[in-house]
Amino acid sequence: MKNDILKLIEANKSKFSKGQKQIASYVSEHYDKAAYMTAAKLGHEVGVSESTVVRFVMELGFDGYPEFQKSLRELIRSKLTSVQRVEVTNNLIGEGDVLEKVLYSDIDKIKRTVEGMDRASFDAAVKNIVGAKNIYIIGLRASSYLAGFLNYSLRMIFDNVRLIQTTSGNEAFEQMMGIGEGDVLIAISFPRYSRSIIKSMGYAHDAGADIIALTDSESSPLAEHADQLLVAQSDMASFADSLVAPMSVINALIVSVSRESREVLSKRLHRLEEIWDEYNIYDKTNN
Repeated sequence: MKNDILKLIEANKSKFSKGQKQIASYVSEHYDKAAYMTAAKLGHEVGVSESTVVRFVMELGFDGYPEFQKSLRELIRSKLTSVQRVEVTNNLIGEGDVLEKVLYSDIDKIKRTVEGMDRASFDAAVKNIVGAKNIYIIGLRASSYLAGFLNYSLRMIFDNVRLIQTTSGNEAFEQMMGIGEGDVLIAISFPRYSRSIIKSMGYAHDAGADIIALTDSESSPLAEHADQLLVAQSDMASFADSLVAPMSVINALIVSVSRESREVLSKRLHRLEEIWDEYNIYDKTNN
């Protein structure tokens, strides 16, 4: 499988030429560095020609070096430790303007997310959320903030929203015990992927629920049980991931769902405004 590139290299070792074996050895030992090298740079590092590098990736079954490099980058995001992530991103950013490079990188992620989004999956996700008997949301660690924001926003529209809050897989199953047909599970996870979320998706799938997955690629382990797969570009920003593009997708979901539920939302917001006024929830001194 191309998404397990190290196993792919190991399985094809016997076919490689002497130069290709040198590349294979370097990539296997230094995939974190190789992922951000051009074909020419990788060849120079190993001591072979650029054309040898290109033949090597073709031998592995890739259409070209860009596809090979993309698979390498997906690999490192799930395998690198936090310490290694810091080293890789520091090398990428260099000594330039950190603010500018990070913000422009985030802009690029949003642009690529728009271009790659499966609109049919997005529209189906909106439809299923609006029509769901119950809406379950799960996101752990860094993704918990995305899940929390989505939960807060959807609860402004619906009463049937449940945020799964857990520190262990067992707690997730307990909170999802009643999930079944007609329900929706929205699962959010980015590298390094949460095993608890993957197991929870399997449980919800077996129970007959519709599953919406928000993750970083079609090769993500969340894709296996997803009925609607929403791919949002995310990349390393030091020891943590940039989650700007996933947040934009969540914003788009909220706006789309609110437009489909405008009458219900209007009544609820009017009532909420009355409650906020009655109990002085918001400071009005500057209004």
